[in-house]
Amino acid sequence: MQLKAIKYITDKEKRTFYFHMTFSIIDGMLRAALLLNEYVFIKSLNGTNYQLSFLFQSGVIVMLLSVFFNELIYRTQRKRKMLRRAGFLTHLPLLLLLFFPKNPEMYTANSIYHYIFLFIFFTYYLSYPIVLPTINLFLKNSYKSENFGRLYGVSSSIRQITMMVTFFVLGVLLDRDAFSFTWFFPVLGILGILSVVSISLIEYIPKEVPEISQGILDSVWGSFKKMINILKINKAYLDFEIAYMFYGFAFMSTRSVINIFYDKALHLNYSSVAFYQNAYNIIAIILLPVFGKLLGRIDPRRFTVIPFVSLAGFILFVGLSEFIPAHIEVWNLQIYLTLVISTIFFGLFTASMLLSWNIGSSYFAKNEDAGNYQSIHLFSTGLRGIAAPVIGIAFYELLGFSLTFGIAIFSLLIGVYILRRSYKNREVVNS
Repeated sequence: MQLKAIKYITDKEKRTFYFHMTFSIIDGMLRAALLLNEYVFIKSLNGTNYQLSFLFQSGVIVMLLSVFFNELIYRTQRKRKMLRRAGFLTHLPLLLLLFFPKNPEMYTANSIYHYIFLFIFFTYYLSYPIVLPTINLFLKNSYKSENFGRLYGVSSSIRQITMMVTFFVLGVLLDRDAFSFTWFFPVLGILGILSVVSISLIEYIPKEVPEISQGILDSVWGSFKKMINILKINKAYLDFEIAYMFYGFAFMSTRSVINIFYDKALHLNYSSVAFYQNAYNIIAIILLPVFGKLLGRIDPRRFTVIPFVSLAGFILFVGLSEFIPAHIEVWNLQIYLTLVISTIFFGLFTASMLLSWNIGSSYFAKNEDAGNYQSIHLFSTGLRGIAAPVIGIAFYELLGFSLTFGIAIFSLLIGVYILRRSYKNREVVNS
């Protein structure tokens, strides 16, 4: 990787960058595999609908713990050791998949293997609120502010490319052997541990030693009270979060249902699912710089209308595939016109939502309060994750695919209405 284009890079930054790159490459491989794990669960393991909803839930509800873990990270003095322990304990259970049978008859309804699978990935997702914030802390400490964005951007681009290559490879592997997940997840688990260890080798020198004057539970409770106070005072931000609740319900209630739809209604193979995943990622990578410039110029409430409408378009055209089933097969890929259109919408959604979700909340805050606003955003995500996926499965079993998708689209339109009304009636006061 050439670093000559980045001026005045120090030896410490070079060393940090290579550790960061190692992590990003392996993380891209893991993220690709994780985006396929729900489809693996229903197609290869024959998991139940509600179990599938819990598999998705487990990656979201861990955000409820973000306030606690943020305080824990702040208080921990030996952060490198904490990072290695967290990486080891959360990635090691992936090795249990080595002992899963390759006989489909073993995966009957409510098989013990279903629950072990759910446990393995819930444990893995617990790494998110510990490992990711600590990594960002290390990088902010090691990169100069003028180089941080560029170095982080290069690493993120490599991660996305790795994801796309891994999607393709895993799709082919799973179509040849539906139980190949029993060895590639363990391999990725070992690599994941090594990637976290590599990040822990980054030299970390805290700029200040935290002064701790109260217990951790008191601090967490204080953070909750601060969050509630922000929502009471900043009405524009409250509107933003309420709109996000309607969006979150639509996204989370349909995520598992769409995977069921791909399997039960369209009978997509793994290569086809990986193809559509790669296609929307390419669209998102192309559009990210465009949306980045746009978000810098307009109110995030106006900007966030874009991902909400795009997601509605995605859900609509996925649902239409049931009524327009015509498709062609090319190189073992099942190409539906409606799914191609839905993929374009999802690419728009991914690029715009990535920006709105990650930095939209900071628009409403003073610089020193940006972390508190993002904590509210993360906690709200975990909160809606408790119920929305299960409600989505219940709607599907009671009402079918079409009405479930219709309810989600209506929820998104309510979110759009709240954002537009808030933009017209409430000014942002963040100074």
